[in-house]
Amino acid sequence: MTIHALEAGDPLTTDAVRRYPTAHPRCGTEFLVVVLLLSVLLFGFLGRDNPVVMVGGRLLLIPVIAGVGYEILRFGARHRANPVVKAIMAPGILAQSVLFIAIFYGISVIWERDLGILHKFLVSPASRVALVSGKALSAGVRAMSQAVIIYAVAALMKIHLRLSVGAVLGVLASIALGAAIFSTFSLAVACLVKTRERFMGIGQVLTMPLFFASNAIYPLAMMPAWLRGLAAANPLTYQVDALRELMIDGGRSLFGLPLDFAVDAIVLVALIGLGARLYPKIIT
Repeated sequence: MTIHALEAGDPLTTDAVRRYPTAHPRCGTEFLVVVLLLSVLLFGFLGRDNPVVMVGGRLLLIPVIAGVGYEILRFGARHRANPVVKAIMAPGILAQSVLFIAIFYGISVIWERDLGILHKFLVSPASRVALVSGKALSAGVRAMSQAVIIYAVAALMKIHLRLSVGAVLGVLASIALGAAIFSTFSLAVACLVKTRERFMGIGQVLTMPLFFASNAIYPLAMMPAWLRGLAAANPLTYQVDALRELMIDGGRSLFGLPLDFAVDAIVLVALIGLGARLYPKIIT
């Protein structure tokens, strides 16, 4: 409360201070929470096999985590009430939730192999393409439930949403398509690594680059040229671009909705073909 009054230039009297909330966007508690979350994400890549790497890596990453956490707090404090930032973040967060869940969907294939279910699938009359497509469809349908949560949170944040039937159906289609893409990609990875431990490690390594090398957090115009090139090859970029127009009232797609859906559909078809080719190899 006192810091709020001081930053606003108000006198530090009881009546003036009482008008401000106790929470501060750059308080020490929020900084600790951000540092904790970043530590969980980054330290997970170090592993525990080599104690020298484990301890040394953590010591080297501490200043990096502290610096990144501080910059996140500064950015959030400067733009927390900005409706443009809120409109940019909401579709990105929805796409993030789809990515983070779908990217680990492939572990189900490893479980099915260990339980003997996969062998029964492979000797059935169903084609490999049908089996992989069914798993992609299942992941897409499951991901639609996440839209309800994001819409509710966005409404609480007073973001102006497009709630027409066509827009909502478009959002659900984009979510299903994105989840199908990343779950199929996850399945292909699982067929190559074949063990749960390796799959979880690789999944953690893939999620952050896929997320940050897209327009989920920052618009493409703010990115350096090399990062824009990576984002243009990332299917998540086109999903977020479509969601911005379909979700946000007044939002506009940078590439156009037909191109957004066309690129993601082409990527999905290619991944289904790759997954169908690799699917039998998980048992060898």
